[in-house]
Amino acid sequence: MSRTLHLAEQLISRPSVTPNDADCQTILAARLAPLGFKCETMVSGPDHFRVTNLWAKFEGFRPFDPSERSQGATESIASTVTQKRQVKTLVFAGHTDVVPTGPLEQWHSHPFTPSHRDGKLYGRGAADMKTSIAAMVVAVEEFLAANPQPALSIAFLITSDEEGPALDGTVTVCERLLARGEMLDYCIVGEPTSVDHLGDVIKNGRRGTMSGKLTIKGVQGHIAYPHLAKNPIHLFAPALAELVSTEWDRGNEFFPATSWQVSNMQGGTGASNIIPGELVVDFNFRFSTESTPDSLQQRLQAVLSRHQLEYDLKWTLGGRPFLTKPGELVDAVRAAILTETGLNTELSTTGGTSDGRFIAKVCSQVIEFGPINASIHKINEWVEVSSLDPLKNIYRGVLERLAATA
Repeated sequence: MSRTLHLAEQLISRPSVTPNDADCQTILAARLAPLGFKCETMVSGPDHFRVTNLWAKFEGFRPFDPSERSQGATESIASTVTQKRQVKTLVFAGHTDVVPTGPLEQWHSHPFTPSHRDGKLYGRGAADMKTSIAAMVVAVEEFLAANPQPALSIAFLITSDEEGPALDGTVTVCERLLARGEMLDYCIVGEPTSVDHLGDVIKNGRRGTMSGKLTIKGVQGHIAYPHLAKNPIHLFAPALAELVSTEWDRGNEFFPATSWQVSNMQGGTGASNIIPGELVVDFNFRFSTESTPDSLQQRLQAVLSRHQLEYDLKWTLGGRPFLTKPGELVDAVRAAILTETGLNTELSTTGGTSDGRFIAKVCSQVIEFGPINASIHKINEWVEVSSLDPLKNIYRGVLERLAATA
């Protein structure tokens, strides 16, 4: 059996519904520690929602070049040659938690019993994203077997709180790394980004997300005496029309235009003869790098003020946009995909948020790449067995290319 497939099945067999890691990270640490990784477990969150995070790092090695000694240095060349020189770090990031299974009777096989049918591996987490993690680990094992002292540091950032609130997972690890001054150079998040064929799409950024809860204030009254009341639904209607038609920005070569969408509107008591006293509107911005949270907030509130509305408004910033332009990491991933699959991969920033938004705060280059995403979060989630070793080979190819150019 493929080592990638074997590890993927081990992980899928663990019922790690968020935030439960179900010892997946213990399995990973047991594979990484013998390779020379220093494994650190970070547990976070309240007692009813304990999150397990794994930060594991292998320190790369590159001899100090005597020609780079500072002028006037007194060390002997012999001792200088043996010194380590700081090298760049590539992080493999992912999550061991999965979404709930849904009705078990609708699965053709148990979601936590890895099963094979028609060339596919079935199980919760098969696509999102336990096979990516398995491929990453085996890729690193193979790479270090061939390059025991690479000129590249390698790390794993694994959480059990990606499918949940994402309050005590990757964001917590990144805060701790930032606090101790540990900055990263490259990161590959193993999200399932492929659409039709392995490697046809990678994410080189994501839009920001910001939500608002808007309460329009009116005056409740009898519907037969509207002059004695103020209907907040009617008051908000002109402002709603303006907000819907507003061009927030035009996007850019990497991002679509910023979108403003209403998700919920609630008003009234349920009775047909009462004018409501308030209207509650939930909305969301998915925004590009052409806009900022402050600029969007100011523009929306200007519309509300222009329509002379009395309101309360609470904002929640879910994540800022991030973008990795073509460069060392994107080029290495594209080249590895081309070598393995023959595909010229497409760069994309579409879709929802990911943990990449947290990692981008401590890492200058972040991309997402993983298997086909057609079945993620669905009943009978699957991944093509034939894609597992090619996925592993691509991850290894990225390691080889970045180490070679270090």
